[in-house]
Amino acid sequence: MSKTINLTLKVWRQKGTGDKGHMEIYEAREISTDMSFLEMLDGVNNKLTLEGKDPIAFDHDCREGICGMCGAVINGIAHGPQKETTLCQLHMRHFKDGDTVVIEPWRAKAFKVIKDLVVDRSAFDKIIQAGGYVSVNTGGAPDGNTIPVPQKTAELAMDAAACIGCGACVAACPNASAMLFVGAKISHLALLPQGRPEAAQRALSMLRKMDELGFGNCSNETECEQVCPKAISITNIARFNQEFLKAGLLSPET
Repeated sequence: MSKTINLTLKVWRQKGTGDKGHMEIYEAREISTDMSFLEMLDGVNNKLTLEGKDPIAFDHDCREGICGMCGAVINGIAHGPQKETTLCQLHMRHFKDGDTVVIEPWRAKAFKVIKDLVVDRSAFDKIIQAGGYVSVNTGGAPDGNTIPVPQKTAELAMDAAACIGCGACVAACPNASAMLFVGAKISHLALLPQGRPEAAQRALSMLRKMDELGFGNCSNETECEQVCPKAISITNIARFNQEFLKAGLLSPET
């Protein structure tokens, strides 16, 4: 049964990349527990706009947990307290009347704050451009289906392909490592025969770009796996390391 709750929000406000930023306090009144977290922010922004104040900037797009656009750290947890849930699918029934909710942007050297809760995640696009593609002509869907792939391998590839690139893994990692994201992209291509021809080049190129962009190293904290809204396993990091090791030993590029 739907009910309403009142919350105190402590929100990170930052005018731009060069601004120091600070926390501001807002009261969110009569919030329906059926609302999503973003709909709650919409209501707060409506009130701020009517008062002639600057609304809180945050990223969003599909609001169906698919696109990976939304994201913020809620009470210290990327995407909030509900496991395997994006911020847009986090509902207010997971909060209690009178709660204080602290809302911050992803914090990482490679993710510059653009404004308030909006960060620049184009670093992920640059990593994909460095090697997250297949260069061979795979033909149409019928052609792809003629290549036999063991069911277990296909399932592992599909699990890795579920990564939506939201950046929660980076935000949760104390080293701001992008290894879970890169590991997922490496895995879903390396596991399938269409992705094998340039597997070594892909592993080397994506790791070099990740380091160049300022992401940290993986130290097996596993925080990334805990906050991932798509339950991407850290076994993909192990597969990335295997591909990198093979590339280091066998590739003429090293």
